[in-house]
Amino acid sequence: MSGDQLRWLFFGFSGRLSRMAYFLAGLLLAVFQAFALYRFTLAPQESGASQIWAVLFWAIFFLSVWSNVALGVKRLHDFGKPGVFAVLLFIPVVSILAFLVFCFYPGDKGPNAYGQRTNAPR
Repeated sequence: MSGDQLRWLFFGFSGRLSRMAYFLAGLLLAVFQAFALYRFTLAPQESGASQIWAVLFWAIFFLSVWSNVALGVKRLHDFGKPGVFAVLLFIPVVSILAFLVFCFYPGDKGPNAYGQRTNAPR
């Protein structure tokens, strides 16, 4: 996968995304967050390493929020729905249900208004 494809996957809002790509990309983001949090908890308090890992965790967290919204928008596009519904991902109970729908419910077969095929920008 090229750098342009990764940039589109995690930061772009155009195109469509399949169930598996959505799940795997979200899992990768969770692993990065968990690793940074794990390293932060291992570092001695008030040490330079602790501060570095804390900053790194928050940077990864904010990038992950952006990326999760971008993934959700593209997944919504695969259903033929506008990306504005991605704001529902910020409502606690709804976000869990949306995640399950995004992972298990198939998108539109064939082209739709948001792209000719899945896993590609428009």
